[in-house]
Amino acid sequence: MQNIYNKYKPYFFTITKLSMPIIIGQIGIVLMGVADIVMIGKLDATNLAAAGLANSVYFLITILGIGTLTAVSPLVAKAKGAGHVNDAALLFRQGLWASLVLSLFIGIVVFVLTWNLEWFGQAQEVTVLTKSYLHILNGGTIFMLLFLAAKQFSDGLSITKPSAVITILGLLFNIFWNWVLIYGKFGFPRLELDGAGYATSLTRVLMAVSMIAYVLRRPMYKQWLHVKDKTQGFVLFKQIFTVGLPSGMQYFFEVGAFASAAIMIGWFGKEQLAAHQIAINLASVTYMVATGISAGGSIAVGDAWGRKHKHDLMLSGRAALIMSVVFMGVTALLFAVWNHFFVGLYISDEYVGGMAANLLLIAALFQLSDGIQCVSLGVLRGIADTKMPTVITIIAYWIIGIPIGWILAKYFDLTLYGIWFGLSIGLTFSAVFLTIRFLKESREFDFVEEAKKQYETLVH
Repeated sequence: MQNIYNKYKPYFFTITKLSMPIIIGQIGIVLMGVADIVMIGKLDATNLAAAGLANSVYFLITILGIGTLTAVSPLVAKAKGAGHVNDAALLFRQGLWASLVLSLFIGIVVFVLTWNLEWFGQAQEVTVLTKSYLHILNGGTIFMLLFLAAKQFSDGLSITKPSAVITILGLLFNIFWNWVLIYGKFGFPRLELDGAGYATSLTRVLMAVSMIAYVLRRPMYKQWLHVKDKTQGFVLFKQIFTVGLPSGMQYFFEVGAFASAAIMIGWFGKEQLAAHQIAINLASVTYMVATGISAGGSIAVGDAWGRKHKHDLMLSGRAALIMSVVFMGVTALLFAVWNHFFVGLYISDEYVGGMAANLLLIAALFQLSDGIQCVSLGVLRGIADTKMPTVITIIAYWIIGIPIGWILAKYFDLTLYGIWFGLSIGLTFSAVFLTIRFLKESREFDFVEEAKKQYETLVH
């Protein structure tokens, strides 16, 4: 064990240094969702169910944009590692353009879905509340993606602290305005669920403006913002989508599976949907830490790829996987032992709380799988391997997870628990095959062959 630690120690340190600010930022983002759910949960189960449905529908579509923009940081890291300053500068600009294009597409799709929520077959009172809330969230999408584009650029340069600080400030801003607008403080009207939507959208405006202004003004970014040659601009714009869109689809199929799970659970009743929303909100906190490790691993792998250092590439990816196993193992124990305590922070309804506590026991079972598959996707993204992982994701969730979950729920009378068991099986399949994929690809990586392909691309 000591030999393994010594072997990976410098890589643990590098990934921790890269990922800690990202993790803080990711937790800040998810805590905004936690704050929303806790404050909305104090209203009633109907509002909580509406928030759950809205978030499921909204993130089902916006995750395409979020996932696509994750390509920016490893591409910037590769450019930085190779010393290609002009490419890094162009990636900042093209990342912002990509966020604008993505927000237009996402905004239209979410708008159409919002006007047709009846398609999801939920309770009428839940659908009415959801519709207004979704319109408000949709208005802040463009600012969320602009923030993420600037953040990914900064992360790719290994400057990860600014986005974390801005996210924490955004969290405090969001909590305050949640309190003011949900409950009607300081003379503001009591807007309840809509108030949470307005607070979220205002927070996204603040974060986008702050992040972009910081990048443009701080000296540490200056050398990476100077464009000498714009001819490669469109090539890099396409590369963001070439590498990022499959990543977006990976996230889409994963989030889509959980969104579909929420919709199916809603068919069993609004109390079941409320319980699901509490449990998935708690599980998302630990998942965000895994995504931070994934991002750190992706940047470290991308940097090694840019330096053409195969040994560092292999060990950076493996170190990130080991870190995910350790962290998610601890959180599995926490969920198993303190499930009732965590649920009690959200709601006092014993019936809903009891179901949510049971779901946390299932969440404890899939923590390791969730963390490993998340980090595997990140380190594969670091070497621009996104197409086969997308296929694995589709199989895991849509051929295995969702069908098995529905069979257990419907035909074995396990209702919401059956759906969660199905998702757990899908996550485990994804974790196993994505890990095998990275270990195989990293061992066989050939920098000579890659250079040959790049030369042929330039020639043709």
